Amino acid sequence: MATDNKIVLKGGEFILKETLSNDVFTPEDFSEEQIMMKETIVDFMDREIWPDKMKYEEKNYDLTVQAMKKIGDLGLLGVTLEEKYGGMGMDFVSTMLAVDYVSGTSGSVATAYGAHTGIAILPIYLFGNEDQKQNATKIIIYCVNGTHHCNCISNT
Repeated sequence: MATDNKIVLKGGEFILKETLSNDVFTPEDFSEEQIMMKETIVDFMDREIWPDKMKYEEKNYDLTVQAMKKIGDLGLLGVTLEEKYGGMGMDFVSTMLAVDYVSGTSGSVATAYGAHTGIAILPIYLFGNEDQKQNATKIIIYCVNGTHHCNCISNT
C-alpha cells in the first residue's frame, strides 16, 4: 500500500508549530484498501455487534468470545502483523482505523479486542523469538481450536 510521506508532529506540536493543511491526515487521505476495510468493519459491526450491544454490556462472555472469533475470521486480530506470521501486514493508519471501528461498538468488545491485539499478540511479535512468532501469533490470531491465551506480565 503506497502512502505519502508527511511531516510527523509529535504530541501537541501541531499547536505550537506552523502546520500546512496538506500535512494533516484526514479521512479523505484513506487509500481504497483502507476504505474497503472500514466499510467491511462497519458492515460487520452493524450486523453482528450493535443488535446485541446490551448483551455484551451485561457481561455475556460467551457472546464476546463468539464475536472475537468472527473478528478473527475477518483477519482483524492481526492487522499489524506481517503476513508471514498470519497477519494482514497493514500500516499504522490501517491499524488505527480497525481499532477505531471495532472498539466503537461496545466496551466489552473493545476491551477484548484491545487485550487480544495489544497485550496478547504484540509482545510476542515485537520481542519473541522466530519460533514464537511463527507459531504463537497464528494460534492467538485465529483462536485455533477454541484456544485461549494467557499472558503473565512481570516488571522484573
